[in-house]
Amino acid sequence: MVIEEKWFTLKDGREAVIRSPREEDIDGLLDYLRISAGETEFILRYPEECGKYTYEGEKKLIEEWTVSEDICMLVCVVDGKVAGNCEVRRSKNLKTKHRASIGIALISEFWNLGIGTQMFEELIKVAKGWDDVIQMELEFVEGNSRARALYEKMGFRIVAVHPNAIKTKSGKLLNEYLMVKEL
Repeated sequence: MVIEEKWFTLKDGREAVIRSPREEDIDGLLDYLRISAGETEFILRYPEECGKYTYEGEKKLIEEWTVSEDICMLVCVVDGKVAGNCEVRRSKNLKTKHRASIGIALISEFWNLGIGTQMFEELIKVAKGWDDVIQMELEFVEGNSRARALYEKMGFRIVAVHPNAIKTKSGKLLNEYLMVKEL
């Protein structure tokens, strides 16, 4: 699925664009994956796990996303740099086709600039465009209060907890919370 570009002004005055990823974004996406994984315990991968992502693999994914009617992947680009990405994906199964799941992350230098809100607005617009989707779902890791505040601002509410879902390298166990937004 391809969406139209959406330009907006960041809180610091710079211009940013949210759009469907393109082949020209692949190197930036690979950097973003590695950098974001090393900045927080709230991303579900470590930087060393990012070696499995390749230029060819990302190119194939972009091609698949472009023609998919069930997945919308977006990137946010600021000053030519991939600041983050997000996706909304509706289930293909008949019993769960009314649900859409979300993932989102940003490199820390772009936190608190309004990008997350803009990305969510686009994801919600896409999900509302799917006639069969009546709810959006996401998970967040215990302690990620910044993300939780954004999700609640966008209308999501906690509906379940998955105890000890995450185990950090140090052995610390963290809960994961399921949030839902009804459309």
